[in-house]
Formats: sequence, structure tokens, C-alpha cells
Amino acid sequence: MSVQIRKSRDEAITIKNGDMLNVIPEGTGNDELDRAIEMAGYAYDPKQDIFYSTMNPWQRDIGYCRLYDELAAPLGMIIDCEPIYFEYLDKKWMIGFWKGQYDLVTGAEIGIYTKAADINVLTLFSGSYYECVSNTDLLKMSYTVKKNGKTLFTRKGTHWWLTGFKLGEFSEPSELTMDITITLHNVIMRDAFVTGLWNAGYSLNEFTRNGTTVSFTFSNPHTPAPITRTPQTDRIIQRKNQLLCEKYQDITGTSNNIRDKLKVIEELAPEIYAKTIKLGKSKQLFAILSSLLTQLIPLPQ
Repeated sequence: MSVQIRKSRDEAITIKNGDMLNVIPEGTGNDELDRAIEMAGYAYDPKQDIFYSTMNPWQRDIGYCRLYDELAAPLGMIIDCEPIYFEYLDKKWMIGFWKGQYDLVTGAEIGIYTKAADINVLTLFSGSYYECVSNTDLLKMSYTVKKNGKTLFTRKGTHWWLTGFKLGEFSEPSELTMDITITLHNVIMRDAFVTGLWNAGYSLNEFTRNGTTVSFTFSNPHTPAPITRTPQTDRIIQRKNQLLCEKYQDITGTSNNIRDKLKVIEELAPEIYAKTIKLGKSKQLFAILSSLLTQLIPLPQ
């Protein structure tokens, strides 16, 4: 049984079997700012001072391919990625985990996808393109992000893309861990996912099973890093990211809430303000990929 309730901006949320598929955002206290954040595909959690992705942002129409991860570093995002591949119900699945520095924010993500096509992009990349799962394939999941062992934020929900981004926080990916819990649809899917973990390099003592739920910690990636991640380029890009975060902290240090922080940033550092609603994987990345992929496969309109 499911029921519909309405949000303030006329957006429906579905509550099914006691689980909320989306959370009513409390917002920043500034309607104009909230609308801008919403258009970017996010909402704001004032209790944890983080931004997070909504259920149906524009990013849901884009999907995933490995080229996204390869383009992340050149576009200023130094993040660890861990794709887990498995097969279930005649579909090829990928559940991906990401953590690290997304330009001006420290963030983490879990994304759920199913394979749609094999692609070859201008002979520069060949691999699989994955679509974001439909509402029938959403999974209940949660994670706690820790920085040097101290909790930074937590996220939980029934979702396809569970994210959290802390603005102005600078981190090296190696400083971050994600304590992850995912509840699969049934034991068969659980075992298929566990096989994916095993194939990725996780040993039996690195994860636990409780019914259809699997728990583990994403720390050092077990899978190969993107070839664009090198110590030299990471150092250069991270220095730029660190300086951005330090400037943000210097300017907003006396402000008590996100509305005041962004107001003073807009006034004193408009170049940083322009980045504040470009959270997570940048729209530039998705625009590049969308342009290439629409020439090869039909994407949702």
C-alpha cells in the first residue's frame, strides 16, 4: 500500500511500507535559494549542514558509465570510486560507491544502475552504459561518513542515489570512510551482490550478512582507480580545492547558518558563490557525457 502526500512546492512523495522514498527538506530558510538548489537537483539538511540529492533530479535521466569517473579528476573532483557489478533477474547491475573532494565540497554517494547498452565513444572509451533504476528497484540503504575516524555526516533512505555533500569542507579521499548498509530485495539478490563484492576484491571478513542486508566499510578502493588519478595531478587539483575551501571558511567564519553564509559569499566572493549550487559531480561533466552519449544511444527525454 502506498499513499501520496504533498510538499510545499507541489512535489509528491510516496510512502510505501513505512519507508519514505524521499524526505521533505527543511530548506535553508530562503525560498529563492531553495528553488535554486532544487533546480540543481538537491535539498538542504540544516541539522547536519549538508546538501543531498532529491529523488527525481535531472541527474536521474543521465545514468552512468565509467567515463564519468575518468572525467572527474580533470574537472576538479578527486574522489575514490568503487563499482560493484553483479547479475540478478536477467539484468546486469552496478552499485557504485564514491567518496572524496568534489571541488568545494566533501561528499559521498551510493548509486544503483542497470546496464542498458555497450558504447564506444569516439574510440576514446568503450564500455557499458547504465540507466538509473526505476522506483520498483530502489533499495533501502544507509552510510556514515567518517573523516579520520570522526563522524562527518550520515545518510539513510530508500533511494537510487543516496548522497551527502558538506560545503566548504576539505578532505583527502584517504581520510574518509563510508560504513555502508544495503538491504537487497531478497536472498538471491543479496548473494548476487555479495558475489560482486567478492569479485571486486572484498574478502569474507570485510562484510557481514544479516538476512537480506549486507554491511561493510568502503575505505581504500579494491577496484582500479581511474587512469586520470595520479599522485601529481591529485596534488595540484587538491591544492586548488583546499584553497577554495579555506577562502570559503575565512569569509563565512562568523556566519551562523547557511543562508547567512551564502549571502556573504555572494557579496564578497561571487566566483565561489557560483560553485555553491554546483554540488557533487558537476553539470559540466554530465553535459559532456550527455552530448556524447545522445549520439550513440537514446537517453530519456
